[in-house]
Amino acid sequence: MNEKKKQFSNVFTYASIVVGILVLIGAVFPDKFGQASSAVGAWITETFGWYYLTIFTLILFFCVFLIFSPIGKLKLGKPSDKPEFGTISWLTMLFSAGMGIGLVFYGSSEPISHYLAPPTADPETKAALAESMRSVILHYGFHPWAVYGIVALALGYAQFRKGEVGLISKTLRPILGDKVDGPIGTVVDVLAVFATVIGVAVSLGVGAMQINGGLDYLFGIPNNKLVQGIIIAVVTVLFLFSAWSGLSKGIQYLSNLNMILAGLLFAAVLILGPTLFILNMATSSTGDYLNTFLFNSFDVAPLNEQKHEWLQSWTIYYWGWWMSWSPFVGIFIARISRGRSIREFVIAVLFVPTFVSILWFSAFGLTGIEVAQNAPTIFEMPPETQLFAIFN
Repeated sequence: MNEKKKQFSNVFTYASIVVGILVLIGAVFPDKFGQASSAVGAWITETFGWYYLTIFTLILFFCVFLIFSPIGKLKLGKPSDKPEFGTISWLTMLFSAGMGIGLVFYGSSEPISHYLAPPTADPETKAALAESMRSVILHYGFHPWAVYGIVALALGYAQFRKGEVGLISKTLRPILGDKVDGPIGTVVDVLAVFATVIGVAVSLGVGAMQINGGLDYLFGIPNNKLVQGIIIAVVTVLFLFSAWSGLSKGIQYLSNLNMILAGLLFAAVLILGPTLFILNMATSSTGDYLNTFLFNSFDVAPLNEQKHEWLQSWTIYYWGWWMSWSPFVGIFIARISRGRSIREFVIAVLFVPTFVSILWFSAFGLTGIEVAQNAPTIFEMPPETQLFAIFN
């Protein structure tokens, strides 16, 4: 076995052991495991909220620096490398990898949640509506994509420019030197795999919940763990098939199809919903987001109990989710971005998804809130069912 295969084998083996132990504990002691993980999560968000907000914002500032720096001229690859995928397919693949399930699951439910329990305003008021849209743009705007982008840049530069293998630890060679080839590097990679598993589990879980919620709402199929397990199994098979068929076939085709379907769904909601209100609020909310950008990027709200609790449930939770998701997304979008310049990559990764997210949440969120105001039972539904009730 050569050295590269040995490194990958060690990471896979140790990561499988760690994940397997946790899964076993969770299966044998589900209640205690749930209580313990909730307690750990609450302690992390309470103790390190300042760290999450600060590190995400600093990473975003660094990405902006790269756009204007001479470094932006460098390619993710050799100077002669050309992009493997067309621009449209490239954008659809990186966007589908980064936020597909988040937009669909939270498209209406998150703005509704903030409208009912806003950071600082009184619930169900015009001020709450404005805060709702500003908050959701913050959560799906520049910050998470800066984190995805910086991980992808580090991986792409190390792999395609320096000839390293595609492991997170290898991006730390300038800091740790040859230690990344030993036990320290293995620990870094195992942690990255573990974080990825947790992030994927959350995304796959909320996706299965929404599909099950829709089947229950439309056809009366029971909403329980058995059905959700079947859904996860089907999705896993589809994922394995698309991955087996390769980037240029299955994954590219699925990503393009995802964006076409999402575009049609968005157009339908925009036209059938309060169109003028959506366009006006999208413009106003963008201005509100930019106007309060620096303050909300750093505000941990130590003197405002209402917002402090809201931050722990939403913003800090999201920052942890995006961070855990970043190794997977980073590896993927680095792989599909070979041949792109750093400047082109950063501009696309930061601005295109943010623009789409603003339009998406404006259409689905504002339509959802307006419909729910006329049918208040929607406010009481679980998030996985709300979207289907709004469509109905």
